[in-house]
Amino acid sequence: MNLSRRNLLLGSGLAALGAGALSACSTSAGGSGGSGGGSSSGLALWYWNGGLSDKVVESSKTQFPKDDIKPNKVGGDFKQKLQTTLTGGSFIPQITGVKGEDMPFFRSVADKFSDLNEFGAKDIASTQLAWKWAEAQTEDGKQLGFPIDIGPTATFYRADILEQAGLTSDPTALAAATSTWDDFYAFGQELHGKVPASFPVPSLATVFQIIVGQLSNRFVGKDNTFTGGSDEMKQAWDTTVKAQALGINANAGQNLGPALAAGTIAMDLGAAWHALDISDAAPDTKGKWRVANNPVKPTNFGGSFLTIPSATKDKQAAFDVIKWILSTDNQGQAFTDATIFPADPAAWKLPALTGGDEFFGGQKTIDIFGPAGEKVPEQYVAASDSAVSAAYYNELTNVEANGKNPDQAWTDAVAAAKDIAQRQGVK
Repeated sequence: MNLSRRNLLLGSGLAALGAGALSACSTSAGGSGGSGGGSSSGLALWYWNGGLSDKVVESSKTQFPKDDIKPNKVGGDFKQKLQTTLTGGSFIPQITGVKGEDMPFFRSVADKFSDLNEFGAKDIASTQLAWKWAEAQTEDGKQLGFPIDIGPTATFYRADILEQAGLTSDPTALAAATSTWDDFYAFGQELHGKVPASFPVPSLATVFQIIVGQLSNRFVGKDNTFTGGSDEMKQAWDTTVKAQALGINANAGQNLGPALAAGTIAMDLGAAWHALDISDAAPDTKGKWRVANNPVKPTNFGGSFLTIPSATKDKQAAFDVIKWILSTDNQGQAFTDATIFPADPAAWKLPALTGGDEFFGGQKTIDIFGPAGEKVPEQYVAASDSAVSAAYYNELTNVEANGKNPDQAWTDAVAAAKDIAQRQGVK
């Protein structure tokens, strides 16, 4: 997990699944374990660096000795390699991770995956977060993925800089003072006015992603119609670009690490996993950060799944392995090992998550992220959503980096998005 993950979530495009459009990946890159075609024995498990706890994966070999689990940590473009392998029909893993931002695409090729409800997922889902499980469900109820983690969002902030500005640094009081976007901007203006070297907004894209996650509809509706020009989306745009007009945007999207370390960014908006980004980028600020609720309501960034390709022979065995790897205790272990925020609410009560976090001044951050995870609104994300949304983020960059008029940027964003949507088969 690194600082580029946010940019990947913001700007990742979705390609079509087809052998002609993809370059083949080698066996060494694509997987050395067993395949659906039975070219070698064992149960191959694909994931990426930081996607699962390596300790838990290693322990699964002992837990399931007869299954001969063959873990493969796949580097590079994981989605493309999985697409290519599924299309090619050989060296297909029995279990594979799917990143949350890629699940809308893989839902559109659901025949490539098994329905986990057939092996016991439905019983487990009843005790889990409905909105997260719904992200991996098809319209006809097929459950493609078992959630690994989630990314409930919150406001990260430097308590020392807020105190320097004479503002509250208490999480509860801050959340109350910034409960709406207008309140957040007013608070940010006061902060920047008193400490001019520090800003409350890291980039326009960061704010826009949060606000879009709070809407009733995103860029493409369930009926596959373009909704990116709606009044609701225009309001989200206007609220976002207001930060630029007020002069409180740090425009640090491409230099987030140095800006965090220097105190240029006094407030940030991001998912639970972003805490690791901040601590890695600014270790000398340990103890100075705190976490509070987002303006309006929380959203979710990322959070991945384990799936079983339809080519897998012993699907029940594969599901039993998934169920064990993602058991409550093992999700707690994954948080300890790799700061993977559990998708299972029962894990939030484990000591690994309920203790105070030294980087955040001893604050029990689960008190923020736990309730946020419960309150994330369920939102439909189309397979074409990422490709269509890219036009808006490109134009936001033009506004903050090139001084483009926000109204013209909106018009151009909608026009470009419509064109992309039509080429993606959106009505």
